[in-house]
Amino acid sequence: MKLKHVILMSVITAAGCSQSQKDGFSSYEDYPAYKGEWEEMVYSPSSTHFALWAPTAQEVRVMLYEQGLGGSAYQMLPMEEETDGMWKVKADGDLNGKFYTFNVKVNDTWLGDTPGVMAKAVGVNGDRAAIIDLDTTDPQGWDADKRPPMKSFSDMIIYEMHHRDFSVDTVSGIKNCGKFLALTEKGTSTYLGEKTGIDHLKELGVTHVQILPSFDFATVDETRLDKPQYNWGYDPKNYNVPEGSYSTDPYKPDVRIREFKQMVMALHQAGIRVIMDVVYNHTAVAEGSNFERTVPGYFYRHTEDGKFADASGCGNETASERAMMRRFMVESVCYWVNEYHIDGFRFDLMAIHDIETMKEIRAALDKIDPTIYIGGEGWAAKAPQLPEDQIALKKNIARMPGIAAFSDEFRDSLRGAWGDDSKGAFLIGKRGFSEGVKFGLAGGVVHPQVQTDSVNGPLRNWAGEPAQMISYMSCHDDMCITDRIRATMPGASVQEQDALLKLGMTAVMTSQGIPFIFAGDEVMRSKFGVANSYASPDSINAIDWRNKTAHRDLFDYTCGLIAVRKAHPAFHLGSASLVGKCLEYLETPSDNVVAFRINGKPEGDTWLNTTVVLNADTAPAEIAVPEGKYWIVCRDGKIDPVMGLGVLNGNKLVVAPRTAMIVHQ
Repeated sequence: MKLKHVILMSVITAAGCSQSQKDGFSSYEDYPAYKGEWEEMVYSPSSTHFALWAPTAQEVRVMLYEQGLGGSAYQMLPMEEETDGMWKVKADGDLNGKFYTFNVKVNDTWLGDTPGVMAKAVGVNGDRAAIIDLDTTDPQGWDADKRPPMKSFSDMIIYEMHHRDFSVDTVSGIKNCGKFLALTEKGTSTYLGEKTGIDHLKELGVTHVQILPSFDFATVDETRLDKPQYNWGYDPKNYNVPEGSYSTDPYKPDVRIREFKQMVMALHQAGIRVIMDVVYNHTAVAEGSNFERTVPGYFYRHTEDGKFADASGCGNETASERAMMRRFMVESVCYWVNEYHIDGFRFDLMAIHDIETMKEIRAALDKIDPTIYIGGEGWAAKAPQLPEDQIALKKNIARMPGIAAFSDEFRDSLRGAWGDDSKGAFLIGKRGFSEGVKFGLAGGVVHPQVQTDSVNGPLRNWAGEPAQMISYMSCHDDMCITDRIRATMPGASVQEQDALLKLGMTAVMTSQGIPFIFAGDEVMRSKFGVANSYASPDSINAIDWRNKTAHRDLFDYTCGLIAVRKAHPAFHLGSASLVGKCLEYLETPSDNVVAFRINGKPEGDTWLNTTVVLNADTAPAEIAVPEGKYWIVCRDGKIDPVMGLGVLNGNKLVVAPRTAMIVHQ
């Protein structure tokens, strides 16, 4: 669910579908779909070709500018309509460094300047598109850049971060605070010597960084970056251009592009893939948006009374089922992969999109590299204007192979449900949540020992394969896990909070789904109880890097869990059949205890009969196991994946209160 953009609704006005329709088109489905190459600007030193798909236009003009901001157009070029609604014009001469906009006339009204919908470079604040040679934006070594190897989506460990949160704290020792380049700096540390930035990510051991929206968004004024401004970026303006406020100079179109590429290349060299959070489900505004100033009405859904539909909760929802919107989404993600070497996408409010579009995106990415990841939120803020069986809801995920969704069942069973921050769950010892925890540990697939009619509501096994389920406790949206524990367990000591964070992290990292960490959770990050912090200042959102020293034990524990998961395929079996065959839940003395064993040595694991116990009870838990010798990897809030923590012999495991145990034979 997304509530973060409600502030934008005040600038949205309704528009009827009929206003956007041209004589001869009885419905949006009748609009011609352009079959040729969809490029709005193609530059060469001798000429520049402009094109705009505007099938309802009476006239279209290209306006040329010397600058990206201010001043009047120095030339106006009328465009000619060609086939399937495409308008074209060629401008002779070398226009490198100039700026342009389109202006479309519909129903005898000029709609106003727009950089188009496919702009690849823009000036400050993204109001004018820029004419540049993209080849000149490649940093040195870009041609040799390769995404780090990955065999299976089950091998992933995701770390979600916001550029500003991650690097704006001056204690971090990072020079380019809040910028793309922050993730290129090596050797950064706190004054106490703790690694920060990209070195922190390498030390942690994650495989993927998921960056919050980094395309050009609307709410940060790039001309006033000396003034404190903050936004998560879920208010899209230009989908195919990096956000200027994260660059060192938003006035120069090439700078943001080059610095984004430098960031991706640095992460790749560190062995980390890059997932981009994309928001194709709505735009910052509807009236006045690039879509609406190009083909009014077409790119959005409407209610029966002609108003903009609002499944996003932000004033509008896009119409992914329409041919050119679908094509736009497919070509946009492929562009980010080909031009910027992006390794995956997280789709905001994915259930607003139709299933067929998501499957076409998966197919297009498979042709480039089948290891490119797709995940998303399997819900919408409100009901979209399509039947449930046509949209990318979580319950339809099994119909979309190769696409993952977040498991709110696992999240809520661990820390408590969305919408009431005072209610806790399994981690703080509440009863009735063990089946939801088991559901998540199995990766959301059918398992004979998981009771779908759980005490706290029915569970639906929606994942076809375990890598279609994202395992997490918290993310940018809602309270981070430290704040949630503090809210649901008032008065808990720091030691108690630490214990519960370790317990929850163990559940996430031993789940058969794809584990996901919110940046800073590994060092007990707090947002001081602010859940929807999309516009909160740095004092709320910034990661306090002093926490890495204060909570080094939690960080080391998380590193150990990641190392265990990466080294042992028992924790990422990768198929529903193997999960059903190998994962066995053990009998426990309490509903506050969950225990499981991965039988044998599946997928060539070096460990035999790996056993995990999660004890959220306030008393020790005794678990019966087959007689034998067991090597202890994790116990009493400590973990050592290399040397271990000792050996025990016998037929029972005794697990201390509010801790996890991992052993193997």
